[in-house]
Amino acid sequence: MADFVFARKSRNIASSTVHLFLNILLGTFAVLVTVFSGNPILGIVLVVMSKWRVFAVRSRYLWLNIKSNLVDFIVGISVVLLAYYAGSTLLPVHFILMALYVIWLLVVKPMSSETATLVQSMVAVFFGITASTIATANLDSIASVLLAFVVGYAACRHVLSQTDTKDFTLTTLVCGLLFAEVAWLCHTWSIVYTFGSTGIRIPQVAIILTIFAFVYNYARQAMIKFQDDFRFRNIVGPVLFGIALIGVIVIFFSNPIFNI
Repeated sequence: MADFVFARKSRNIASSTVHLFLNILLGTFAVLVTVFSGNPILGIVLVVMSKWRVFAVRSRYLWLNIKSNLVDFIVGISVVLLAYYAGSTLLPVHFILMALYVIWLLVVKPMSSETATLVQSMVAVFFGITASTIATANLDSIASVLLAFVVGYAACRHVLSQTDTKDFTLTTLVCGLLFAEVAWLCHTWSIVYTFGSTGIRIPQVAIILTIFAFVYNYARQAMIKFQDDFRFRNIVGPVLFGIALIGVIVIFFSNPIFNI
């Protein structure tokens, strides 16, 4: 019996070590192969291949699996796209992206608490909107609108799928439409903050929608918690804080060094 327990522990340690190693490799090589090849396709292929279990199901479950893993896909593909648009020369931003993606894979993604789910959604919003804004800067606004809709839909669905809510289709679609509307309004004058020669570029709209995602989820939770006794005062603090923060960003930080 003792030998069996020891063997099982050894296998668990070995599998955990392999899992750790593979995730570090994925986080590193997804960025490096993109930079050195000067093409995001290989990096995206690596991200998709790492999610092979999503596709290894019967066809009737495939779409459901894809929707359930949209947040992870968004983060991975966004990291690759941001690495690509940062250039083919290694910059500090590339190493930052590697580190953040590894942290996502090893620490953030495996967590399953309610707070962790919200954090995962906000990370997907920030990275997804950042990548889509930069990638569609010279394209028609329909591209950024559609991508923003997908990000908003996926983030909202990720949160609601962890709750007892049975039908959240309308809520997720509304959230996606709100994201699309904000993306459309911001597309004409896209503000992007840069940080010297680091290669870091953060669109203003990504910050705004990340704040919005937090306030939106807080308000939704309050409505569920208080139900018939819900009053605006139950959410007034976070809502006013979110509005004030977005107001400060728009009014005082809309004169960027770099403007798409």
